[in-house]
Amino acid sequence: MTTLKVHTIESAPEGSKALLEQSLKSNGMIPGLHGVLAGAPGILEAYQNIHKLFTDTSFDKDELTVVWQTINVEHECHYCVPAHTAIAHMMKVDESITEALRNETPLENPKLEALRTMTLTIVRNRGNVNQEELNAFYEAGYGEQQILEIILGLSQKIISNYTNHIANTAVDAPFQKFSWKK
Repeated sequence: MTTLKVHTIESAPEGSKALLEQSLKSNGMIPGLHGVLAGAPGILEAYQNIHKLFTDTSFDKDELTVVWQTINVEHECHYCVPAHTAIAHMMKVDESITEALRNETPLENPKLEALRTMTLTIVRNRGNVNQEELNAFYEAGYGEQQILEIILGLSQKIISNYTNHIANTAVDAPFQKFSWKK
């Protein structure tokens, strides 16, 4: 049962109407998450801006998926895991990557596994990462920029994952075939 209102363009506060119209134009629908976020225009705007900023980072489509889905699974987000599985399919991410992430199994690609491991370390330790962990990440081919970009992705996922937990956002029809439970 949803505990927060899922807004439409008509029911949304004035400051969210244009943002929901943008969601409709970009996605061909208004995702339930966006409808919930519309209850506070600032958070919907922040989410949309952080999403754009994160997709414009140095990460490729596989790496974006690793960061997003690692966090979604760790946070046990019933909405975002299926949504990002569908997004990964649209982005043509190899299905073996999405399945490993959904099942919390190591990734075959050592560089992507290092990214998954660092993302988990940041999430689980609330940003407390030691030099040995940083060195392993750097040895895999990443740098300081990517550490900061993981934090940017985490910022986006905190907004969506926490909102979905509180709202119990219903999984949108296009994502339902990718339903997930830990």
